[in-house]
Amino acid sequence: MLFLIRTLRPDEYPLLEDFLYEAIFQEDGLPKIPRTVVRLPELRRYIEQFGAEKTDTALCADAEGIVAGVVWVRHIRGFGHVDDAMPELAVAVLEKYRRQGMGGALMKAMLARLERAGYPGVSLSVQKRNPAARLYLRLGFRIAREHGEEYVMEYRFQVRPMQGIPGTDGLPPRGELL
Repeated sequence: MLFLIRTLRPDEYPLLEDFLYEAIFQEDGLPKIPRTVVRLPELRRYIEQFGAEKTDTALCADAEGIVAGVVWVRHIRGFGHVDDAMPELAVAVLEKYRRQGMGGALMKAMLARLERAGYPGVSLSVQKRNPAARLYLRLGFRIAREHGEEYVMEYRFQVRPMQGIPGTDGLPPRGELL
């Protein structure tokens, strides 16, 4: 499957509601959770007024001319909050496009972008039974804590001294995401 990873355009932000629903783990064989669940305040915070903060950013996988997957970050105190300096990440891929490397590619692209922007790391929450938890561990996330059926995971970037600049602590200045 060929796909292009690109920045999600502001005119595509309304798609985040659909991808927020897709990000909710639903076990096979059980009744589907109603789509209205994304209107709950604890979930709305992941998408409401997305783009209003300069650090809100989203990447998408464009396949066959459609947005087939999205990864987005924002500074919120959501289910996966670990540290105020780290944004929280959400990712989802449409069912038809899953298990083809799209989710991992989106995650790697976002991690690279966050590292370049100078963030210390990123966090997320995932149901323990969700197969995506294994992907996150393979990508280098670690379990920060557990809450019942959920893991809160974090990915911390390595601090590398800046070459040729005496006295630096190795941390680039925190800037806005590109």
